[in-house]
Amino acid sequence: MSVPVIQLQFEAPPELTAVRARLASIDTRHFSDIAKLVGLEEGGAAIQVKLFAENSDLARNVPQWIAGFAVGGQNLVVLFPARSPSYPDSTIEDVLRHEIAHVLISRAAHGQPIPRWFDEGLAMAVERERGFQDQTQLVYQLMTTSRTNLEGISGLFRGGQNDQTRAYAFAGAIVHDALQQYGSAVCAQVLARVAGGRTFDQALADVTGLTPDGLEEQFWHRQRFWTMWVSILGSSTMLWSVITLLALLAIYMRRRRNRQIEERWAKEDGDDDGDVLPS
Repeated sequence: MSVPVIQLQFEAPPELTAVRARLASIDTRHFSDIAKLVGLEEGGAAIQVKLFAENSDLARNVPQWIAGFAVGGQNLVVLFPARSPSYPDSTIEDVLRHEIAHVLISRAAHGQPIPRWFDEGLAMAVERERGFQDQTQLVYQLMTTSRTNLEGISGLFRGGQNDQTRAYAFAGAIVHDALQQYGSAVCAQVLARVAGGRTFDQALADVTGLTPDGLEEQFWHRQRFWTMWVSILGSSTMLWSVITLLALLAIYMRRRRNRQIEERWAKEDGDDDGDVLPS
């Protein structure tokens, strides 16, 4: 298979010229691997990358935590370089790669609908390797919130920043798990079948033999180590045990400090008794 060539065309206001130049200098081969992973043999039309300043009308109407978004059917990526990227991205370059992934996923599916959880989870998977931060985020979400089904995860992407962070943690983990279980080509195979006219549910069943609900159940089953410990750590028994231990530690530290003070006082009294008064 030939290496797909991804073409980017940048547009930016004068005050973002330096950012535009930095992003435009990225080797386009940095994006070709995304195209291959979603099953594209050709790069296709150039992707328009538009940079907007914070004083633009568009920026004022987009929540502050959103550093970029993609419109796959229009081959368009929009970035707000002045904003600090939030999970799952760390830099504006990460945001660019993530949003380009969305455009290429849409192309691979020929614009046919795919669930938001799959789209976002796959964009995370092809954007970068899953790391410690991703697993930590998953465990944190399990400790602070309840387990969420696939439809609920897709809905969370329409919520606020905390909801979206939670959605990314779950969607990224589920798609990563599918890639681990069924091979790196599984998502490309699903997208190819969607492009051929199958619904997403039918395409997933064709490739994995599972419905979305079945895929979800298998994922949570494989997470039983984490869910077990989250259940234990989050239980009232464990909570009160931790509180009791902290209380005992506080009592011990206070008594130790009091004993040190008493010993110092005793030493000072002894020094005073041994002083010789002048004649």
